[in-house]
Amino acid sequence: MKTVKVYTQEDVLKLTRKRSGELKVGEVVDATKKDWKADLEKSAAKFVIVGIPEDIGVRANYGRAGASSAFKPALESFLMQQSNSFLNAKNVFVLGEVFVDDLMEKALMYEAKDKNDMVHLRQLVALVDEKVSEVIKTIIEFKKVPIIIGGGHNNAYGNASGAFHALNKKINVINCDAHLDFRQLEGRHSGNGFSYAFKNGFINKYAVFGMHEQYNSKIALEQFKNNPQQLFFNTYESVFVREEIDFTSALKQCIGFVKNDVCGVELDLDSITNVATSAKTSSGISPIQARQYVFNCAKHLNAVYFHIAEGAPVLSHIKADNKTGKLIAYLMSDFIKGFEGK
Repeated sequence: MKTVKVYTQEDVLKLTRKRSGELKVGEVVDATKKDWKADLEKSAAKFVIVGIPEDIGVRANYGRAGASSAFKPALESFLMQQSNSFLNAKNVFVLGEVFVDDLMEKALMYEAKDKNDMVHLRQLVALVDEKVSEVIKTIIEFKKVPIIIGGGHNNAYGNASGAFHALNKKINVINCDAHLDFRQLEGRHSGNGFSYAFKNGFINKYAVFGMHEQYNSKIALEQFKNNPQQLFFNTYESVFVREEIDFTSALKQCIGFVKNDVCGVELDLDSITNVATSAKTSSGISPIQARQYVFNCAKHLNAVYFHIAEGAPVLSHIKADNKTGKLIAYLMSDFIKGFEGK
């Protein structure tokens, strides 16, 4: 099973526009030269960038396709940042993509509106899970931290599975998301990555920051209510509408809940106002609040991976605009700075 579409050093440089008198991140980062596993294992870099260019999980959750389009513009924006005293680009390894081209091609055969086709789409998501899990497992086994870009939030399952099998222990997870993604176990899709990972014993504690009260089912809410030792959320409305708690205190609540052990850090871009995603919101947190979430999680938690999900630049009404890619690049840098600033 092919799991990785490797980006070589030459590939990285092709994505980097050089400028006289300046040094770009893409000119400094490490990448594969011959064999990705051997090169990654011996690399001195701590952070490994990997994309998941798929949206099968979103389609299998009755959502709009487009999450496959986030990685390339995000990576290009990141590589085009300046390499300077604020960011140690030598500590970054660009791996490439989880290879899902074959599964994406198969998914084109199916229509989400068809009940029988939906079964096949969800079976394909399970195959995506296997590939993501294997890649994340390998990176973590090499004592490195994956920074995972793109795909639906179904990939939270593969992230947690990979970390679990690499560490041989359950992990905690924190997620900034409008949705709990704790839907029923009805076949794999972008809305139940965490409920499946929790059910299968990969996750010990799970905290959700700023979920939206009217966009989560009664069944999901009851699961959190019935298991307060392992499941926790605070809501967007409690922070920004009713002002029952301030942003900083609410974030500390979630970080404190998962701080006792290694932790995966998740961010769904549909939690941010007017970012192009399959479930774009007109009322969410601001980009600066998202950046603060990422920085503080990286700084105060023992993070084993960072995942930015659901970005869909192809769905932007401004086709030539790369605001989504640039925002993701900011978030990637914030995570690295927070992690290194402990």
